[in-house]
Amino acid sequence: MQFKHVTLDFDGPVAVLRLDHQEVMNAVSMDMLGGLADALDAIDEKKAEVRCVVLTGAGRAFCTGANLQGRNQQKPGKSNAGASLEVGFHPFLRRLRRLHCPLVTAVNGPAAGAGMSFALMGDLILCARSSYFLQAFRRIGLVPDCGSTWLLPRLIGKARSVELSLLGERLPAEKALEWGLVNRVYDDAVLMDEAMKLAHELANGPTIALSLIRKLYWDSPENSFEEQLNLEYESQRVAGAAEDFREGVTAFLEKRPAKFSGR
Repeated sequence: MQFKHVTLDFDGPVAVLRLDHQEVMNAVSMDMLGGLADALDAIDEKKAEVRCVVLTGAGRAFCTGANLQGRNQQKPGKSNAGASLEVGFHPFLRRLRRLHCPLVTAVNGPAAGAGMSFALMGDLILCARSSYFLQAFRRIGLVPDCGSTWLLPRLIGKARSVELSLLGERLPAEKALEWGLVNRVYDDAVLMDEAMKLAHELANGPTIALSLIRKLYWDSPENSFEEQLNLEYESQRVAGAAEDFREGVTAFLEKRPAKFSGR
């Protein structure tokens, strides 16, 4: 399926969402954000069938941040650089957070600015060996946005987060793995094969439980210990009432692989 600067394909229970504006290395425009919203609508329409989403970039980049074409024509003091955040970027990020199934990001090239935030939204973050991350905002006189000042300190700590943001230096995939920012690094040629293999493994799992797991970890930084215990309790009630729980226990007792249905 083709949307504005976005393509969406389905491989069984896995939806593959590609940022696809290769002429600008998949830089994000309002048109692309509209295409992403339409693509997520299409995924929502197939919610019962889609059990994992893979987000990646077309061509040689994952996403190089916001599309800056025409921005140099704006007069100082007259520009509202934050307007597009609340209108376009934030709704997309919020929808990724509320996604009904696991999200795998396959970072196939540069992930800069907003593109770095998009990559870090993944529940599992896989990288091509040649890829890198870049907090590019200071290079154009802006502050980090798209949730990066919330995500980064929780993933790699304050010192490294501030360093990346103040200096604007590239963070290679291997170093990002060493820092614990990403999960796995693969040779470029096999990244998508490995991403799809992992996505299908997730899609064939107990997806009600997996969805609850991702919610638990998203909510954890904002909760007290007691609040998190209560959330675990409520989540376990839901998971325990699902057919997959019964199948998982039965398969364990029968010493066979479980056949989860996502129900």
